[in-house]
Amino acid sequence: MLIHTLILGDMQANCYLLECERTNSVIVIDPGGDADYIIAYTNERKLNIDIIINTHGHIDHILANKELKERTSAKLFIHQSDADMIANPQKNLSFFLGIDFISPLPDKILKDGDIINSGDICLKVIHTPGHSPGSTCLLTDGAIFTGDLLFAGSIGRYDFPGSSYKLIMESLKKVIELDDNLIVYPGHGPETTIGEEKQTNPFLQ
Repeated sequence: MLIHTLILGDMQANCYLLECERTNSVIVIDPGGDADYIIAYTNERKLNIDIIINTHGHIDHILANKELKERTSAKLFIHQSDADMIANPQKNLSFFLGIDFISPLPDKILKDGDIINSGDICLKVIHTPGHSPGSTCLLTDGAIFTGDLLFAGSIGRYDFPGSSYKLIMESLKKVIELDDNLIVYPGHGPETTIGEEKQTNPFLQ
């Protein structure tokens, strides 16, 4: 599996393209904008977008959902607790930015422990509420995509509607119990590792 990182949208969210080298299929994690760029990037490399996964339902992680769905045959996945959020401008926070974005509804509702496959790519869904009710992390060999749960040196915000400091701290416990060598691919900012965050992240001390 190859991992391509694109920094997209006004809020500079990380969008990850997971490429299966055998089948040229791609899983897009958190397309937060710039659908034209995502499609041009995959077309140039002769890749086919198979699945779109939103780690949670906030606007900076879903803004390209609609256009990618319209222009590809990709299926959209999100956890059941955020499924209605993506089509509600107040819940997905786009209303507060003056956008009023309504995403298509998901093709598949995720729950904790689900396995997502595309070609040779295999992701395990870990439900990690706190930043939003349906926030998830996606675990694969050697890496974890943490959305807005865990960043390098920080954690996700817990002052949004539906957020919870108590839940985000409980969710962090699930993640930091994983292998220290796991590479963390967060929703914003640079990649890190579980071990590095356990040693240096002030929220995990």
